Amino acid sequence: MRYEKLEALLRVALDMRGSAEGISLEEIQQSYRVSRRTAERMRDAIERVFPQMEQANPGEVPKRWRIRSGPIANLAGISTEELSALTTAALLAKRDNVTDLSPRLETLSAKLKSLIRPDAARRIGPDLEALMEAEGIALRPGPRITIPNTLLEELRHAILACRKVRLHYRARGTGKLSRQLVCPYGFLYGNRHYLVAYSLSEGISDYRLFSLANIEKVEVQEAPFRRRKDFTLQKFAERSFGVFQEEPLDVVWRFTPQAAADARQYLFHPTQAFEDEDNGSLLVRFRAGGALEMCWHLFTWGDQVQVIAPKELQKLLHQEVAKVISLGERSRRSHRTGNHR
Repeated sequence: MRYEKLEALLRVALDMRGSAEGISLEEIQQSYRVSRRTAERMRDAIERVFPQMEQANPGEVPKRWRIRSGPIANLAGISTEELSALTTAALLAKRDNVTDLSPRLETLSAKLKSLIRPDAARRIGPDLEALMEAEGIALRPGPRITIPNTLLEELRHAILACRKVRLHYRARGTGKLSRQLVCPYGFLYGNRHYLVAYSLSEGISDYRLFSLANIEKVEVQEAPFRRRKDFTLQKFAERSFGVFQEEPLDVVWRFTPQAAADARQYLFHPTQAFEDEDNGSLLVRFRAGGALEMCWHLFTWGDQVQVIAPKELQKLLHQEVAKVISLGERSRRSHRTGNHR
């Protein structure tokens, strides 16, 4: 057996040990990109080695298996790279102002370190210190909006408990304060952080984004809600280029031959497809909403990219460019006027 297959078996066994609900054959297929028959063989091989494996949901389908206890815990060693990745994640959370997440990750890292045997810890210590020195975390320039930890904790509790929430929400554009009853589903993190929730307001009854910075108060309700099984944050996020939710567009960009190699390294959208042209240019196609955010990103490429489709995006990009040019002209006039005073 190749080492890769042995590693996959051990990882599936660890997945079974770490899941109270158990792991199904379909999940093994998806996670390890194997056929149904191979997933069955992997399950059977694990059962031969770990006879304490059991079905977690007798009489239900799909069947799920788990490993409750036993010697497998001794196989789950913690590596220097894994501890380094966890520490790096904590630093990234702190940099991106997810303030309640950073201390949790740091606490988890400390707990994991306490589980390592002293002799192993002495070996890992110097390597971990050296690896962390090599991890450069770039500080994001510019102002960052402060989000109270208590607000995030209340929302996380409501999400886990499936409780409805009444938001005291101040609109960015008008400054108007409203009280909205919603079913909270999760968070989307970016330049701004958002709550994704199903709005129960009259005339809406749909999923909406609420900027965390504009939520002034959270009232967790006693009334529960049932999460819709057909909704996932991943699919919701993929509808848009950024976070703005709009009707999706069929987008085509052309990057110049000089920028093609650089553009190929980017994941602009999960649905993207590349197409090479004879002159060395690169076409990027994907389907998503969020045209304004696309314009903001296109600005970073200067004259190295051209919008081929759709027409709506071409028009919006021209309008945004005109705004920037107008702003520059006003700044120059203001500067000249100031010099003559």
